[in-house]
Amino acid sequence: MEHNFLDRYSDLDSLIHKLDPRTKLITTIAFIFAVVLTPATEWQAFACYFALVASLVLLSKLPLLYVLKRALVIIPFVLLVGIFNLFRSGEAVASLHIWHWQVSITQEGLLVFWNVFVKASLSMLSLILLSSTTKFSNLLKGLQQLRMPRVMVMILSFAYRYIFVLVDEAMRMRRARDSRNFGGKRVSQIRTIGNMIGILFLRSYERGERVYAAMVSRGYDGQIRETSPVIFSHRDAYFGIATLLLLVSISLVTLFW
Repeated sequence: MEHNFLDRYSDLDSLIHKLDPRTKLITTIAFIFAVVLTPATEWQAFACYFALVASLVLLSKLPLLYVLKRALVIIPFVLLVGIFNLFRSGEAVASLHIWHWQVSITQEGLLVFWNVFVKASLSMLSLILLSSTTKFSNLLKGLQQLRMPRVMVMILSFAYRYIFVLVDEAMRMRRARDSRNFGGKRVSQIRTIGNMIGILFLRSYERGERVYAAMVSRGYDGQIRETSPVIFSHRDAYFGIATLLLLVSISLVTLFW
C-alpha cells in the first residue's frame, strides 16, 4: 500500500516547504476565517482569495494535477450539501418538475449555494496546500507547540501511524475473502461483509492493547518527545506578517468598496 498519500510532496524544495509549520498553521487558519467571514455577495474578495492561494500553490511547486485530484475528491460532498439549499423559500428563478412534484430554485437558494461552494472550495485548497507541503510529523510538532491539547495531538499521531496498518489488514481480509470464491446471494454477501467489519474491529482493539503495553514497557508516560524541534526564523515572520496584512487589506477594501 502507498503510505504517503497525505504528504507525498512534502520533500520538495520551495519557499512554502521551508516555512515553519506553526507559520503555515496560523496563516491557514487566518485565511479560512477570512474566507468564512466574508459576505457571499463580495465576489471581488473571493477572487482575491483565490489569486492568493493559487499563487502560493505555484510557489510551492506542487503538481497542479495532484492538487486538482485532491480537490475533486471533496467537491462532490460540497455540491451535495449546496444543492439541497437551492430550494429555499424566496423568489423563484426556475422551476423543475420531478415526477408529481414541482420544486423551485430561488434566488436566496442560489446565494446560499454559491456561499457554501466558494467558501468550502477555497478553504479546501488552503488545507491541501498545508498538508501537501508539510510532513505530518512536523504538523503535529507545530500543533503541540501552539498548545493544542496533548490528547488530541496523540490521537492524530496514532491515527496517522496506524491507519495504514488497518487498511493493510482490511486488504488482506479482502484477498482472503476473494480467494474463497466470494459470491452467492446478496443476503449472504452482506452477512460476510458484516463479519469482516466485526473481525477488523476486534483485531484493531487487540492490536491497540498490544501497542499500548509495548509503549508502557518502554517508558511511555504520555509526553511527546521531540528529537528535532522546529525553528521559527525571520523568513517565517516576514511571510506570516505579509500574509496577515494581505488578508486584512482584502477584507477592508471589499468592506469599504
